[in-house]
Amino acid sequence: MKKEVDILIIGAGPVGLFTVFEAGLLGLECVLIDNLDKIGGQCSELYPEKPIYDIPGVPNQTAQEHVDALLKQIEPFNYEVFLNERVEALEEQKNEEISSWKVTTSDGNEFISKSVFIAAGAGSFEPRRPPSIEDPDRFLNKGISYSVKSKEKYRDKDLLIFGGGDSALDWTVELAAIAKSIKLVHRRDEFRGAPNTETQMRELVKTGEVELKTPYVIENLLGIENIEGAIVKNFDTKETEEIQCDEILFLFGLNKKLGPIAEWGIDMRNKKISVDTEKFETSTKGLFAVGDINDYPGKLDLILCGFHETTLAVQEAFRRSNPGERVPFGYTTSNTKLQKKLGVTD
Repeated sequence: MKKEVDILIIGAGPVGLFTVFEAGLLGLECVLIDNLDKIGGQCSELYPEKPIYDIPGVPNQTAQEHVDALLKQIEPFNYEVFLNERVEALEEQKNEEISSWKVTTSDGNEFISKSVFIAAGAGSFEPRRPPSIEDPDRFLNKGISYSVKSKEKYRDKDLLIFGGGDSALDWTVELAAIAKSIKLVHRRDEFRGAPNTETQMRELVKTGEVELKTPYVIENLLGIENIEGAIVKNFDTKETEEIQCDEILFLFGLNKKLGPIAEWGIDMRNKKISVDTEKFETSTKGLFAVGDINDYPGKLDLILCGFHETTLAVQEAFRRSNPGERVPFGYTTSNTKLQKKLGVTD
């Protein structure tokens, strides 16, 4: 298939979806390409039931609810989504005015677009395994998980959580209300997550709803067909202890892989794409990077920051698609034409 489009978006996570909305407001058409089998990026793939608290005006919603709300928001606009596909090649098509990009996917589809938005989150990702355990995946879906896709899986279960970052803290707090017991295991009594969440976790420890085991590391797994427990070792004394459990969550973070993006000749720093803070354009004209994939002074890996970045980037994409025209920016609250498109009625 061959298709021309105003903006081609690599990544169908929240920032990619919001790009469709901002582009739609300016009359631009988008195509999204994602190598996952579903829309929503990491939110849908890794933690669909994890609560999100920092979306302005929304006290809290799960990651999947957030994705569903974004999909609802972009219903009025023209866009296509291609899943289970990866962008394999990117070739500049030069002309006298503004060059375009020829994008080829793993399925052989070709797209021509003046603007390419890289909204690939952390890139391709896979969970980090415990380094001291040989083949922990033999218990995958038999008691071992690297993410929470359904909270109900842990109802009335004895649960072991390993990790010291946001995910470990978030899920310790969230699952404490439904699990039979939770033991949080970390190699030191310092955590990398949000201070507020750590405070909640420590309150649960005080009330006996969570048992905190520090400084401990995983030594071995117990079980034959299914997980029955784990052996942990005290980091200081080197003494070991057997802990019986029904489920284990390893939340050590993700290994990030940029794939072909790393070969596109774009300036990068620490496996992230360098951008300006005016248009969020990369070192190559017409290539933009928005969301967690980019890097600039003061960068924060927050969804709401990605929304800001892509809003400004879409303004430049409009100029590329419509040379010489003024960007028709207007407040949606005062633009009756936009309100009709968005389904707003008096």
